[in-house]
Parts: sequence; structure tokens; C-alpha cells
Amino acid sequence: MTASLTLRPTLYEELLPGGGHTSFVLKRGQLLRLSDLEGGANVSLLLLNAAEKSERLNLPDSLKCQHTAKLTAGHCLYSDMGRVLAAITADTCGWHDSFGGVLNADEVAEKYGQGRYQELRNGFFRNGVDNLLVEMGKWNLNLQDLLMCLNLFSKVTADSDGRLHFQPGNSKAGDYIELYAPMDTLVVLSALQHPMDPDPAYAPKPVQLSWHKVDSDGISVLCRSSRPENARGFHNTERLYI
Repeated sequence: MTASLTLRPTLYEELLPGGGHTSFVLKRGQLLRLSDLEGGANVSLLLLNAAEKSERLNLPDSLKCQHTAKLTAGHCLYSDMGRVLAAITADTCGWHDSFGGVLNADEVAEKYGQGRYQELRNGFFRNGVDNLLVEMGKWNLNLQDLLMCLNLFSKVTADSDGRLHFQPGNSKAGDYIELYAPMDTLVVLSALQHPMDPDPAYAPKPVQLSWHKVDSDGISVLCRSSRPENARGFHNTERLYI
């Protein structure tokens, strides 16, 4: 789905470079747009309740309650408490992967080579596990808090025998996804290639981030109405703010 709201004045913009990582609280009523600048980007996403970090993204429940393995506009990202951490309100890419996870340091070295800091300095080969843990540590979280991530801009399909297949070229330059926060949500991001990407070269792509304030939660109507479960998820979320 390509429809989007007319964006209000931008609150803030930031470039997430290829290989980079960041984290922040997306406040209730704010919208985050992530834009693929060059095509072929992949961004690993973790979400947690900013006020109570033991509540976090539950991808199996998000897929199960919405009867899909394909996350796109109209879908919600649920916590393990049945609340909506973020709603996908617009998406020009059309598919975001919930199966692939991230690579650790040994897996990156095996796939791409050593890529050491001693030779490459800030261009050294990073890995998803360490990128996420660096950001999580800023919020007093550690390895035991590392959970399944959603890989934005990437598409992985399953064949009739259950084998998973990465689909190159899923995201084009200029594609974007918008996440609306109905609660204060801690967002953790890592911009590295998808673990199943067949490209043998280490070449993660940059992503543009922009924050926007929306006037009302009318933007979430698509997500609320796409499944009966989503209406209940928003109800559970709104009870936090009574």
C-alpha cells in the first residue's frame, strides 16, 4: 500500500549510515518514517515499552493474530502484553521480513571476511548482534533481553517444502515505511544486510529517519479496522493512558 498521510512539519531528521545503529523513544502520537535512500536497504528493528522494558515486541503473536507472515501497511506490531507498540500506517515496499534475524560476529567473518578495525577503521565489518547490544546497553538492557527482530525492507518467502528464500530487489530507492506510536515505544535499529542476502560483499545501505507529529490518531484507522484483533490491541494500549 502506497498511501500516506500528508506529513506535518518534520520534528527531526537523521541519517542512519550503512552499518550504523541507533535507539530512541518514539513518543505516543509521533510517526517515524524510514526511507531507503539507495535501494536494497535492510534495517533490523526491535521495539519495547519505553516505560516498562520487560514488555517487548512479540513477532509470533503479531503474525498469528493478524493471520499473516507478510507485514505491511495496515498491520500492527504487538508486545507480549497484547498492546500495539507501533502501527504500520504506510508502506511503499510491501513486505518486511520477520524470519531472518541478524548475524553475529563469527557469521559475518565467515560470510564477508575479517574486515577488522585495525585495517578499515570506521569501515570495519559490523554485525547485527553487537550493533543491537550496543544500543540496548544504553537502556540498561543486555544479551538476555535480545529478542526477535523485524527486518524492514527485506522479503523472505517460503516454498511448498517450507524452505525460506530471500528475494533480492524488494526495496527500491525512495521506498519508505511509516510507524505510528500509540504508546511511548523504545526503538532500536541496526542498518546491516539481511543474513540471507546472497551478495558476497559487505555493503550495508543507509536509511533516512524522520520524525513527525500527527494531529490525531485518525492515521491509525487502517490498522484498527484491518483485523478485529487490532481494535482490541489498540484498546489494550489506550487503557495505559486513562
